Amino acid sequence: MIEKIIVFIFGSLIGSFLNVCIFRLPRGLSVVRPRSFCVNCKQMIRWFDNIPFVSFLLLGGKCRNCKTKYSPRYFLIELLTAFSFLALYDKFGLDITFTINSVLVSCLIIATFVDIDFREIPDEVTLGGIGIGLLLNVFRSFFTANGYSYIIDSLSGLLAGGGIIYLTGLFGNFLFFKVLRKGNIDGETETMGGGDVKLLAMIGAFLGWKIAILVFFIAPFLGSVVGFYELLRKGKHTIPYGPALALASVICIFWAEKIVYWLFRISL
Repeated sequence: MIEKIIVFIFGSLIGSFLNVCIFRLPRGLSVVRPRSFCVNCKQMIRWFDNIPFVSFLLLGGKCRNCKTKYSPRYFLIELLTAFSFLALYDKFGLDITFTINSVLVSCLIIATFVDIDFREIPDEVTLGGIGIGLLLNVFRSFFTANGYSYIIDSLSGLLAGGGIIYLTGLFGNFLFFKVLRKGNIDGETETMGGGDVKLLAMIGAFLGWKIAILVFFIAPFLGSVVGFYELLRKGKHTIPYGPALALASVICIFWAEKIVYWLFRISL
């Protein structure tokens, strides 16, 4: 029980840092300096006003200095990260697999919310994540029999994840270009952004080629739900695809074995 509490608190602290990354990375700001500040009055936030969950609730979700209301999303991201870490602990315990998946989930949370706001995914997350995913799997190989298989799986996951979605984007762009040339639709012709390619490559570097391909096939079903909503409510034909890839990855982290067995009666 104590371990779970520690993991939950640690996850909330990471969530607080992820909030900083989500705000600063797409704006080209350092995530290290300066320390947290109110975006309205620019006053530095003191440490006792920056305690996850607690400070938000005690201050009523407002800045102590200017009383500007903070978005409840700050609180929700801390909560989401804390519960994600707790769920990963319940599944994997405190080992290298927990570390790998918790780092990946943290990257996915940043990618999701930045993509929702800006329709882009920072290279600091995807390219940096690719490097971290490869290094963590190299590290894991030292503690596992036939550990070289993790290195091979990570490299092949990087290539398979990035390659399959890149080729899909090329094919989709070709089809849309044909339709546009006929004058049937107007608008953006890019079906898959470069950020999506790098994101699935990152996911493959962490989880391997089998999971990367499974994520590729699950994500469209999740994205279609959002796309249908955007089309009906807002009349938009384009959606941020990063959240669908991120959610599909989380589903695969917890239930990939069951999904594959249910579909094909085989084990991963």
